[in-house]
Amino acid sequence: MSNYICKSAGIVGAGIQGICTGLQLLKKNIPVTIFDKNDPAKMASYGNAGHFSPYAVLQFNRPDILVNIPKMLFSSYGPLALKWNYVPKMIPWMWKFVKNCNTKSMLHTAKYMHQILDLSLDAYDDAFKEIDTTGLVERKGIIYAWTNENLKSRNLEIKVREDLGVKQTLISKKEISDLEPNLQPIFDSGVLFDYAWHARDPYAISKKLFDLYIKKGGKFIKANVTHINQINSDETLIKTEDKDYIFEKTVIACGAFSKKLTDQLGENIPLDTERGYHVHFKDMDHLLSRAVINLDRGFGLTPMNQGMRAVGTVELGGLNNPPSKKRIDYIVRCAKELLPQLDKHEDEWLGFRPTLPDFLPILGPSQKNKNIIYAFGHHHLGWTLGAITGKIVSGIVAEEKTNLDLSPYNSSRFN
Repeated sequence: MSNYICKSAGIVGAGIQGICTGLQLLKKNIPVTIFDKNDPAKMASYGNAGHFSPYAVLQFNRPDILVNIPKMLFSSYGPLALKWNYVPKMIPWMWKFVKNCNTKSMLHTAKYMHQILDLSLDAYDDAFKEIDTTGLVERKGIIYAWTNENLKSRNLEIKVREDLGVKQTLISKKEISDLEPNLQPIFDSGVLFDYAWHARDPYAISKKLFDLYIKKGGKFIKANVTHINQINSDETLIKTEDKDYIFEKTVIACGAFSKKLTDQLGENIPLDTERGYHVHFKDMDHLLSRAVINLDRGFGLTPMNQGMRAVGTVELGGLNNPPSKKRIDYIVRCAKELLPQLDKHEDEWLGFRPTLPDFLPILGPSQKNKNIIYAFGHHHLGWTLGAITGKIVSGIVAEEKTNLDLSPYNSSRFN
């Protein structure tokens, strides 16, 4: 532990990363103010799949996925889509992504995702000691299931997890049906991660954590942050449309919206956006006991308080394109393929996952402004990594020593 105590910290972003970081800073007796133009716990924190996924070490920067991308992009019934008007803006990101789609980069990402994912549930357990999560968290495991369509990829995933020591239980077609008898028996095999959890209401959990942050003395300002700058060695400026604020240190934790601020700081970080969708089937949550992910289709079903949430697909299209009806139709079709009992869907939602081409988050100081700390780029694992990000980033702000190797998460890897 360091004897140094930061005088004050500002956080841009009131999603799960910002809230958890704020709570951890308050524990270190550092005064904190969170800024967001939206209500707390909205945006990606609201609409995610709700999975606490400590096993999800493998990401999209894989040679096997690279080979299949053209086929997926040109299929109307596939897990990947592209907004063609966004292609020119995506080219630099895609080039860096392609360069990261090799075995060495894949294993590097898996190793350093595992380092933080392995701590993620313990970090949430600590956070949940201070709030009532009755009816909000289910600890019944999560199922990955698949057909024999892409066995080479499934075997690769199993081996990488096994080599890293990730606990997994291979299950047969019959065992999947025994665990979830309402599922159509279309799968050939799967994996049960029996220690994983899912949220019954991600927004309610985030809101409880935010309320705890306020109760402990944290401040919140609903405002659009237009500019961030480091004025001198112990002052950073957060400029909103109405007012300027001075803090000793500032954390950028506004997910997919972080790039406009890092660009101002002179760092050309290749952050872009995976657009993810969800719908709910009201009063249908009883059909499953736990979350189920169909790996062939790239989507999942999660029983939640709002109903059965069907969520998924990766759409590359930036922050400004309108929602795609085809993506919603794809999710609904996939959901009914697994649970024909499902009827009318509600709550069509689009959210933005902040994604970097090597699929590791950025956790650490700006290269040119050491008192500005980054906490973004968690792609589709932002929910899982919220609590551990709060611990790591608050430690960076407080200049504490750590046994973790944080160098792979530094923004310097892109500059």
